[in-house]
Amino acid sequence: MDSIEMDKERLTADMAFKDSSSAVIKIRQRLPDFLQSVKLKYVKLGYGYSCNPATILMFLIIVPLFIAILVQFSGLELYRVYELWRTQSLDHDFDVATRLAGSAFLFFLLAVFWTKRSTPVYLVDFACYKAEDERKTSTESFLKMAEDLRPFDDETLQFQRRISTRSGLGDETYISRGLNAKPPNLCMEEARNEAESVLFGAVDALLSKTGVKPRDIGILIVNCSLFNPTPSLSSMIVNRYKLRTDVKSYNLGGMGCSAGLISIDLAKDLLKANPKTYAVVVSTENITLNFYMGNDRSMLLSNCIFRMGGAAVLLSNKARDRVRSKYQLVHTVRTHKGADDRNYRCVYQREDDEGHVGVSLARELMAVAGDALKTNITTLGPLVLPLSEQFMFFVALVRRKLLKAKNKPYIPDFKLAFEHFCIHAGGRAVLDELQKNLQLSDWHMEPSRMTLHRFGNTSSSSLWYELAYTEAKGRVSGGDRVWQIAFGSGFKCNSAVWRALREIPAGETKGNPWIDSIDRYPVKVPVA
Repeated sequence: MDSIEMDKERLTADMAFKDSSSAVIKIRQRLPDFLQSVKLKYVKLGYGYSCNPATILMFLIIVPLFIAILVQFSGLELYRVYELWRTQSLDHDFDVATRLAGSAFLFFLLAVFWTKRSTPVYLVDFACYKAEDERKTSTESFLKMAEDLRPFDDETLQFQRRISTRSGLGDETYISRGLNAKPPNLCMEEARNEAESVLFGAVDALLSKTGVKPRDIGILIVNCSLFNPTPSLSSMIVNRYKLRTDVKSYNLGGMGCSAGLISIDLAKDLLKANPKTYAVVVSTENITLNFYMGNDRSMLLSNCIFRMGGAAVLLSNKARDRVRSKYQLVHTVRTHKGADDRNYRCVYQREDDEGHVGVSLARELMAVAGDALKTNITTLGPLVLPLSEQFMFFVALVRRKLLKAKNKPYIPDFKLAFEHFCIHAGGRAVLDELQKNLQLSDWHMEPSRMTLHRFGNTSSSSLWYELAYTEAKGRVSGGDRVWQIAFGSGFKCNSAVWRALREIPAGETKGNPWIDSIDRYPVKVPVA
């Protein structure tokens, strides 16, 4: 559990955490203004993604060279090439060699286009897990449960109360059976029960929605950061659904709240290498065995904002699935800052002085998150922004970097590149800061804020609850572009861009987790 646990949950500026050495750790409440300084290497990296050097080399050198050789061997004079395509040219007496050369050239261009074209990846459908009503917990119920556990001193209980009441979570989030028991039963058996409930519930709903048979699944990717039993969670699904013996199965652990997009990127690469295949991606987090039982305040945030949830996604590279698919994957951009020690340790699982395991947040967390986000969107910008925005951004950047001008940097308007934003619902404060930095409206932030309120921070699956909210509101039209962005330990920031292939009516709610509550949203969340 990590990512935007960075949400220090609207703590006052002088609020502090005490680490195991009893030193006071103050975490900045605000993200740094990451658009004030942009590194050109990341801009160039984005243009590198959008311009394939091999393709450019082929069309600038290889194709002209092939044409020259063709003309030389055929004896065809260049001025007569145009006549090949005129209607009256059929009356001209071209010899057999000329006709064959022209046909060969056309076949060559067709072959080049076919081999170099990008294999489309379609999102056929997705399903989000929704627990039974008895798993619901209100803020007061959660705090009563924490009090009943009795490992916390009075100051720690008060601290969790302040965090919980300011977190942006509502009173209908879900916790696992082990946490909900009286007294709570935090054991391996209950952790497995939570994993099976979420994984099987999400996959059952996905297979029901899509009609895909388990034997048709060729790729399975499961990501869960902190719970990795043996056999693995992916093996759990293989066993339950009797997947075929040659299924390509992957289990990703320890990658945090952005692991869902890492799984999508991995599935994309595997689908490009394996034609006519279905890939299932399952994203979840397990809270039963990862409830922190100590009094180190830097480890308590995950208790207050993480809740039970998961999602399953069906991807396809089959051309015939385009008609029934919802979205097509356009871009994935991954940023990993783990080479730097400060980034690597800012979200760190460790033991406190009393031996209790938890996820510790460093005071540099917000600065680290801002730097990772800056790198990611700087790389993404050239791929998605319209040319007018890229030009304005580039001019402002050149003036600041080369001419040393004092002008403010031009902040690109990402609302011109995307109709919908799914920003990981990690916490209220970070959503506030991202809204301000990216200059987004309340409407754009609504899916993230309402997901946080209704389901809490469900880690890597939260992006899919947000997209489900957007669909349930009937906001998705054909051609709309969706930006999913998430943070994770390491430190990572990952993005995925989707394009809607068709309109998704609000009434298309089969398997949608918002089906019984969408009419009550959006709700007004009290200001912290």
